[in-house]
Amino acid sequence: MKIVFMGTPDFAVGALEALVEAGHEVVAVVTQPDKPKGRGKEMQQTPVKACAVKHNIEVFQPIKIKTPEAVEVLKGYEADLFVVAAFGQILSKEILDMPKYGCVNIHASLLPKYRGAAPIQWAILDGEKETGVTIMQMNEGLDTGDMLTKVVVPIEDTDTGESLFDKLAEAGAKLLIETIPQIEAGTLEPEPQDDSLSTYAKMIKKEMGLIDWKREALVLERLVRGMNSWPSAYTHFQGKTLKVWEAEVETCEAQAVPGSVVEVTKNSIKVQTGKDLLVLKQIQLEGKKRMDVAAFLLGYKVETGMMLG
Repeated sequence: MKIVFMGTPDFAVGALEALVEAGHEVVAVVTQPDKPKGRGKEMQQTPVKACAVKHNIEVFQPIKIKTPEAVEVLKGYEADLFVVAAFGQILSKEILDMPKYGCVNIHASLLPKYRGAAPIQWAILDGEKETGVTIMQMNEGLDTGDMLTKVVVPIEDTDTGESLFDKLAEAGAKLLIETIPQIEAGTLEPEPQDDSLSTYAKMIKKEMGLIDWKREALVLERLVRGMNSWPSAYTHFQGKTLKVWEAEVETCEAQAVPGSVVEVTKNSIKVQTGKDLLVLKQIQLEGKKRMDVAAFLLGYKVETGMMLG
């Protein structure tokens, strides 16, 4: 089967590697244009492009995939299937209808739950116990196509956005390789999504990581994990941004002012929230390295009654 792979970030790399390893004919990779990054503003390849170059696969990087010129390029590949994984652009009906078997998407949730841009983070933020990957037949809607195959992935209490991202990328790659032969054989029964059960996982923005100490500790602990590694949960300490990378919940009956430090131990800073305490274990002060609280306390004085935020 001749396949065109469309993807951009790290999440999509595993699926591309799996296609190559399984012996599928990947005739081209379509990814976002290179972008300047860092202080030197050097042009940087997308992770998917770097993978394609490694395997000597032709790369196509249209600024807009829907232009007539881009559509003609896609037609020229004469692909049987387009595989899409976090590509970053909307495909037109003309493109969706182009391959013999249409376009399939690797989506990091158990659809119809968590349609949209950030299903991995929102599953953690909402306290879900499991998530997964859905391979779906794409249509013109936003993650609304018929579901082809699914795999469930448990969410551990220690999972972060980053760790769950890695688990789902691996699960999605494996599921894709299992699904393609079924697509080719015509043995799948596409399952329409129940729109009444759908939820929308809106894009994560930096300001969403700001800790509101009036919220309960359980919610804030999920925020810390869900926002790791970007944009991170953060507060303020002595006029500087303080990122919180690891925290735990400790129940308490007493109620101090939310945001106030109620106890400092050798390796933790306990902060009052709207309900219970958030115990800070690993933090990063603006301009400094990420470190355990024990190391932080060697250089900074934190006392009971101090306010964060």
